[in-house]
Amino acid sequence: MDLNPLIAARWSPRAFDATAEVAPEVVRLLLEAARWAASHGNTQPARFLVGYRGDDTFERIFGALRPGNRTWAGRASVLLVGAVVAADERGPLPNAEFGLGLAVQNLVLQAVELGLVTHQVGGFSPEELRTAFGIPEDVRPVVVVAVGVLGDPDALPVDLAARERRERVRKPLAETAFTGEWGRPAFG
Repeated sequence: MDLNPLIAARWSPRAFDATAEVAPEVVRLLLEAARWAASHGNTQPARFLVGYRGDDTFERIFGALRPGNRTWAGRASVLLVGAVVAADERGPLPNAEFGLGLAVQNLVLQAVELGLVTHQVGGFSPEELRTAFGIPEDVRPVVVVAVGVLGDPDALPVDLAARERRERVRKPLAETAFTGEWGRPAFG
């Protein structure tokens, strides 16, 4: 059996084409894919802020990134903030981050299907985003997702360009999937 090509093709480059644009209807499709993700009890805790390169929303999201991420993220066509709602009319939402993770993965795989690339970022200030956008206390920014078209790694600083070109590696299943007891590989 082969891995689904969308999953196999997914990666998180930092080299974005700074001239490429991603149209609002494409971003809408990405967010529709996110909206249809599974969530605990259909609570749908994922929320998104959308900024297009050159607009004020993009600039405020960009401004909340840590300096290392600013070296490349400004070349992305779109910056999204993925956040979770902690509660609804039924009370606290269980597994909210899991729901956001599934939504972001749907978004990312839809992007791959469309020939786009994405990079998820944890290096940002949630408080800066909260202040910049008036995010309510019961909503927590969790991830920034850069979306765009793959660019030239040579446009990156030398250390990041080298990371773009290295082979993608994952831990073997023997280190991540167990059976019978913790640490006993489920697969050889």
